[in-house]
Amino acid sequence: MPSFLKDLGLRRRNKASLKTTGTTTSSGNTSSNEGGSDEPPANKSSSTINSYADKQDRDKHSPPTTLSSLRSRSSGHLPGLGNGSKTPPMNGRPVLPSAQHSSQRYSLVGTPGGIDGGPKQPPATSPLAPRVISVSDGSWVHQKVLLISGEAADKTRPIDGSVSVVHHQDAFPQTHWPVSDSRFKALVYLQPGPNRLRLDFTSPKLSSPNGQMQVHSSWISINFLPLISSPPLQLCILVAKDSPETYDAVPERIQKEGNGLSTAIRKFRMAAYLWQAFTAEQMNRNGFGRRCYRYEEEWQPGTLTWRDLEVGQMRNEAKVHVIRLKQTVAEIQDLDIAQQYGPAKRKGDLFPIAQDAVRAYFAPRPGQPQYVSCMFLDAHWDKKVGTVRGHAALGGGDDTIKLAIFGSHCLQSYPSHIEEVVPAFTDCTRTDTDYVANDCNEGGSNWESANIGIGAHLHETGHLLGCPHQESGVMLRDYVRLNRTFVSREAYSIRTKQQGIRSCEPKDECAWHRLDTLRFRFHPCFQLPTDPATSADGSVQVWVVENGSVLVTALTGIAWIELFPEEELCHHWIEYMDAAPAGAPRQVTLTEQDLRERLPADKRKKKLKLKIFSCGGGEHEVDDFAQLTSKISKIKLPDGRPGFRSSKLGASQMENSQPTEIIMGSHHKPPRLLSKIKIYHGNSLDGLEFFYEGGYSELLGKRGGKKGGDEFALDTRNAELVMGFYLRAGLWIDGIQILTSTGRRSEIYGNATGGSGHTLVPPRGYSIAGIYGTSGPWMDGFGLIITR
Repeated sequence: MPSFLKDLGLRRRNKASLKTTGTTTSSGNTSSNEGGSDEPPANKSSSTINSYADKQDRDKHSPPTTLSSLRSRSSGHLPGLGNGSKTPPMNGRPVLPSAQHSSQRYSLVGTPGGIDGGPKQPPATSPLAPRVISVSDGSWVHQKVLLISGEAADKTRPIDGSVSVVHHQDAFPQTHWPVSDSRFKALVYLQPGPNRLRLDFTSPKLSSPNGQMQVHSSWISINFLPLISSPPLQLCILVAKDSPETYDAVPERIQKEGNGLSTAIRKFRMAAYLWQAFTAEQMNRNGFGRRCYRYEEEWQPGTLTWRDLEVGQMRNEAKVHVIRLKQTVAEIQDLDIAQQYGPAKRKGDLFPIAQDAVRAYFAPRPGQPQYVSCMFLDAHWDKKVGTVRGHAALGGGDDTIKLAIFGSHCLQSYPSHIEEVVPAFTDCTRTDTDYVANDCNEGGSNWESANIGIGAHLHETGHLLGCPHQESGVMLRDYVRLNRTFVSREAYSIRTKQQGIRSCEPKDECAWHRLDTLRFRFHPCFQLPTDPATSADGSVQVWVVENGSVLVTALTGIAWIELFPEEELCHHWIEYMDAAPAGAPRQVTLTEQDLRERLPADKRKKKLKLKIFSCGGGEHEVDDFAQLTSKISKIKLPDGRPGFRSSKLGASQMENSQPTEIIMGSHHKPPRLLSKIKIYHGNSLDGLEFFYEGGYSELLGKRGGKKGGDEFALDTRNAELVMGFYLRAGLWIDGIQILTSTGRRSEIYGNATGGSGHTLVPPRGYSIAGIYGTSGPWMDGFGLIITR
């Protein structure tokens, strides 16, 4: 009988029990304005034996344990990342003092059940047991595959070994992850609901009195709540109509795993779950919790573990749509549309090909955009020409299709399932350019090719989610070190001709820029059921007022402002949001002096552009802040009061577009009482005519569209006034709605679904003095003139 079973029997006979408690410390993730994230501080834990009296006193003052009370607590054997910790009470007699110095303290002693079939007893844990530091015990997450990291053994005495993850109720096969210098990283598959996971640490370098490998274990509980209330990120593989349905791979790979469509689907799906695990971890490090986008899932044969393929296990996993194109392989692989081919004349043409196919497949409705990340299966490395045919790395889209595209030329290096993640990111096999591409000369080995393929495709997916290029991070080219997120020790790099770093810590890893995570925080795909409801109007309005000040307003709150002193990339920004959108201000005051003082001394005199973002996802750009606050924005009203022009909606770029402006009758001498407004419109706004008592009228724009227009009358007996407008606008003014002082709203005249929504209501203390804009065939510019 193995010695640990003898020890187990002895402890059963003595009915002695051990109780482990851990010191709990508060910790958090912080981030700087440079977009970085700090590594969570190392937490100290202890494995001590408490007296029976201490236990009774603590239990007497402790509330009953419930699921909600465990939500943010760490258990005793884990680092103190929660608000407190408390291990369940143990059964049996109090432990004798001599037992505190037992030589078995560093070994796992556990039983599947209690004594003689009694209640299950939590096993004693060892100081060498794994300690998860990236997520606290009892946390709630929303993605199926969770990235965790932590330490095993004594950090001051680094040791290598292995951590095994034993999943909740054996719902997923046990996985094994390397421990390097006492650090480990692992991907954990979660079932919906509570997940009780066991982490087992073993190392051949640890001495054992009985000659057998000792196991040091710890437990952690994670709650997985799948989300279905936000739009999914769709995954698609695009296949030419005469495609052989294969992708580039070396002969050894083809023989080992194949290179057909089914293998491509497995690899693409696994890469997508890596994107999700990485993004959720980055959001958490930036203080936004583990919020992330979701995938559309379906009940299908599982592929996230190799064992599912053997036994035919069915699971609910991300759906990869296969879309058959109208184009042939020859058309897709035409050199004239190959993005990386220098002489190509139509390098962007693969994007509309994908866009048309996706639009026909998903048939998006107005106001319901589809978010789709695609892969061209028929991308092919042409060694003779030295380029990848059928590949383009692009992301963007319109109001109905948000799209990212990429090729399959790096697909052979991707992992097919969770067990292959570490081998894929540590495989130093040199890339054989007789068969596959070395993309941008940054994929010299298999693990580097995996970085380029998975990471660059994630970069384009960032574009479809609204991210521009950044000064650092994934949206620059930080993905060349994506591997460090998933491994604790880096392999040799053929690209740099250097041995990889010995310990991959958070500061060394690939990251989303802080500004990317701010965009994600308020993106529809990242919303949580607990987020406060936001207005459908996420627009931002800018108002010039007295003393060169500018008021910025947004119904949903102002999240952040980016500053561009004649720079393409953003290096300076101001954050206004708190932990929740409710904490973001709805109005802020800006002055040129304050903004320029936030810039380095050598950039303070340059032209300053602003991009202002709301918590509702709206964005407003001020091309030149100095010009905005100049005399151009100020006018003198007929009654002598000063007036100020707001920012203008519409691009004012239509042919023969001319400026137009009116001052409301109430600001004339003598004042005139507005009685009704006629709106001239078709599928857009042509003009507005204001009628006053006494038969006087003023026209803004033209009397086009519907003959005679539509009429909106004001209740002058109750002193009803125009308080503002709601507009649908993009390049021009699609539609308009009138808002009055009594709370009435007219219908939306024009195209009620065109463009995006903007509420133009003057800031508190100001009122409408007039309207200005531009008009061509119809109105393509609209703004207010306000006064106190």
